[in-house]
Amino acid sequence: MERSDRRQKTGRGEQILSILAKSIRKIIQEDEPDFRKLQEIRLRTGQPVRVIYSNRERVLPSETAPHMVTKEEMRETMDYISHYSLYAFENELKQGFLTIEGGHRVGVAGKVIMEEEKVKNIQYISSVNIRISHEVIGCADNLLPYITKNKQVCHTLIISPPCCGKTTLIRDLIRQISDGNQYVKGCSVGVVDERSELGGCYLGIAQNHLGSRTDILDCCPKAEGMIMLIRSMAPQVIAVDEIGSREDIHAVEYAMQCGCKLIASVHGLDMEEAKNKPVLGELIRRRMFERYVVLGNGEHPGVIRGIYDERGSVLCRE
Repeated sequence: MERSDRRQKTGRGEQILSILAKSIRKIIQEDEPDFRKLQEIRLRTGQPVRVIYSNRERVLPSETAPHMVTKEEMRETMDYISHYSLYAFENELKQGFLTIEGGHRVGVAGKVIMEEEKVKNIQYISSVNIRISHEVIGCADNLLPYITKNKQVCHTLIISPPCCGKTTLIRDLIRQISDGNQYVKGCSVGVVDERSELGGCYLGIAQNHLGSRTDILDCCPKAEGMIMLIRSMAPQVIAVDEIGSREDIHAVEYAMQCGCKLIASVHGLDMEEAKNKPVLGELIRRRMFERYVVLGNGEHPGVIRGIYDERGSVLCRE
């Protein structure tokens, strides 16, 4: 194993294990996990501990003798995650997740507290989904030649079902566009990281490598963030993950009209599904995006099923 891989494996393992209740931590350690392949740890009160390795679910310690998560273990885990102060994470909790050191995202479910028809907080947490952040340096290598022209980035929309590596792919695209290489001239990139998944910021500092010319707005709504970046940081490229609302789409259009190149993603199975989405479909019909990248499930993140130009013509297909 390379020395850098060993450090990364150890660091990621320590970050994850440190937030688990001691009894669950012991179960995970005894399983001797390879944290490079571990994707999720799911805890549900009264249900077995489940982990996902390389898209395959397992029950720990075993299917025949599962460990059932207790209320005390769930409370202890949340104490470690929040440093014994859930109140301090209220703004993050109302979005349904927290981000911990290393950029790992912890999704939560429980009793939702409403205020003025908006989610204020989540209490009595009964489910935790720890999604391990994985950087795959170079996973965008094969994509860059198709989404650049004359060393400039094309407006690109990545269409992907959940858990197909789109965030990992966008993260590596940002890094390469920011630093520059044989396909693209290094340029300033503005990232609106609403869910703290791209940069994986912890206490304001990005835990993932997003390049030397990248500015990040962490935990900021996408629509507001894109406009803020244009006004304050003058980015040449803006990158956002999971656009969907009417406000998001209008902000994307505004950014395009201001001369910024866009790298964005949306949930979907294929081009046809993306075309049928409200508002976004209109941008596609107007050929606002120059490239479309469709992802699918595979052995590694960011498996490309097809790349299309603004007219929908196939540039590359698996």
